[in-house]
Amino acid sequence: MTPEEVGARLVALLAPVEATPSVSGGQQFARATVDVPPASWLTAVSAARDDTELACDFFDWLSAVDELAEGFDVVAHLWSTRLRHGLLLRTRLPRGAPTVASVVDIYPGAAWHERETHEMFGIDFAGHGELLPLLLPPEFEGHPLRKEFVLASRVAKPWPGAKEPGESEAGGGRRPIRPPGVPAPGEWGPTPTPAGAGGVGEGPRGGTPARPARERPARPAPGARPARTPRPAGTADDPAPADQPAPDAGPADQPAPGPAASGGEPIADPPGRDGRGDHDGGTA
Repeated sequence: MTPEEVGARLVALLAPVEATPSVSGGQQFARATVDVPPASWLTAVSAARDDTELACDFFDWLSAVDELAEGFDVVAHLWSTRLRHGLLLRTRLPRGAPTVASVVDIYPGAAWHERETHEMFGIDFAGHGELLPLLLPPEFEGHPLRKEFVLASRVAKPWPGAKEPGESEAGGGRRPIRPPGVPAPGEWGPTPTPAGAGGVGEGPRGGTPARPARERPARPAPGARPARTPRPAGTADDPAPADQPAPDAGPADQPAPGPAASGGEPIADPPGRDGRGDHDGGTA
């Protein structure tokens, strides 16, 4: 069945309940998506499992999405191991009292997912019976995945670098945009917000970069070479002074051997001042 056919089939099973079918993104991985009212949540899950044309016998996952003033969306993904198609079920709960029926009796594997969603979003699942803390310590207060939850780490430690829209280490620019959960300077906590944690131009402590800019050395002009540091005389890398003979040099009156020719034979010594060579026999 195509995603459109899966959605239309579930809507027909739920009639006269007002359900809205659609198709998720993902191209070849698109899923049929059906939005149902909270009162029909348990009925929709049961119909998706028990209907022979849907046969969604496998529970994949369940979670929630914080839609701020519009409430919370609880989303469950079901899969048919025989027919190889998936189904996204979605219902919207009011923000003041987010409660929906538990599906543990239909899919026992949903117990862990409902506990996590209850802990992170504060959503109650009626009929679950064991919504105990799962990931957070018992003394933790609040629900971390709600968008109004204050991120305490942003208060205790300045935000390193320009990671959010509008932030800049050099100052100036547009006014920073704080993401949900990030308090403005001085808004939250017993310790004042450090300078620069809220970004440039925000609050009395804003305007100071959280990390000062480093000064770079001036670059030389094009074509100019920096002066070389002179080395002391007599080091291993410097040649001996001109007034001292090399350590391996012979006596001053002994001529150096001539260079070798290309064939390996030594070249004859040049003639003396009187025009005679060493091989002239000493005669004129």
